[in-house]
Amino acid sequence: MKKRVAILGSTGSIGTQALEVIQAQPHAFEVEVLTAHSNADLLIAQAIAVQPNAVVITQEDLYDKVRDALASHPIKVYASLNAVSSVVQMDTVDIVLTAMVGYAGLLPTIKAIEAGKTIALANKETLVVAGQLITDLAKEKAVNIYPVDSEHSAIFQCLTGEFHNPIEKIILTASGGPFRGKDRTFLETVTRAQALKHPNWEMGAKITIDSASLMNKGLEVIEAKWLFGLQNNQIEVVVHPQSIVHSLVQFEDGSLKAQMGLPDMKLPIQYALGYPNRLKSNYPRFNFMDYPQLTFEKPDLETFQNLGLAFAAMEKGGNAPCVLNAANEVAVAAFLREEIGFLEMSDLISDCLNKVAYIANPSLDDFIQTDQEARRLAQERVHA
Repeated sequence: MKKRVAILGSTGSIGTQALEVIQAQPHAFEVEVLTAHSNADLLIAQAIAVQPNAVVITQEDLYDKVRDALASHPIKVYASLNAVSSVVQMDTVDIVLTAMVGYAGLLPTIKAIEAGKTIALANKETLVVAGQLITDLAKEKAVNIYPVDSEHSAIFQCLTGEFHNPIEKIILTASGGPFRGKDRTFLETVTRAQALKHPNWEMGAKITIDSASLMNKGLEVIEAKWLFGLQNNQIEVVVHPQSIVHSLVQFEDGSLKAQMGLPDMKLPIQYALGYPNRLKSNYPRFNFMDYPQLTFEKPDLETFQNLGLAFAAMEKGGNAPCVLNAANEVAVAAFLREEIGFLEMSDLISDCLNKVAYIANPSLDDFIQTDQEARRLAQERVHA
């Protein structure tokens, strides 16, 4: 039986690559739902190409454009973020790939879990913001969450067949981004264009900036805690500039397992959608002779303070990671608009973590209010 897939965020980097995976494996998958925020032209083109049951454009003033373009096709067209939360519950959906950017992915993921859908998670912010809530709900609904991030996919692959063996620690690898080895004096003047030039990965603007600041690795640390049921002291970060070793697991006997390969997101996307089967692919193969040296180093937490802020927020728990995420989303958007400097992003996030009221055991409503309050404070600081 083919798996029927809903792709939330189909016009983004992960979404477009997921469609490539699905189109290359027509015997295994078919597209049931596509959603996008504002890229109506690409959403229309994707819908015509793969003929899903339904599409959603969350920017409501684009509804007429999408509806009219697809009028001659048997495709249902909806608009609004609420519509995304509705379509993921359709009986015809087997697996939901959550590839929306940022906090916006939280509520649709919750609704998909409530409907008992398998989750392929590319939206790390969902677990960063509400990890306890999401993992508890998934257990209650007997829903599997399969990670799509390359690092978490690596851990997941290393754990296959090892679920009865306790983890001593995991090691998440980081490329170090475009500014690895630079000092704070250099970072004071870096530009938007410089920060968007990642050495190894082709990604969307938000995650590329997060990678340059090491916040992406910080978010992945928090995500890993919840995905794999870890204690805070069981997660380590190592900078690995070549991005060939995607992450490692150390077991209680001291042995290490690593997952390796070329930096290509299509492999972890395909693994999550196809699990437990490894589907044959024609992706480029890794050759050791092309990478005669693989190097590793400690992350520079003094220069790249966002990673330290993420560890601190994870240690504090409660709604602190929600504050971290909201403030970071505002900071990155402001940096991309060239309203604040690169180092000012960390200052803004730290300020919000100090000012937003702490809630030790937040409810969903608490998370929603925390997100709004952190964004308000962050925006005030940007425009101060």
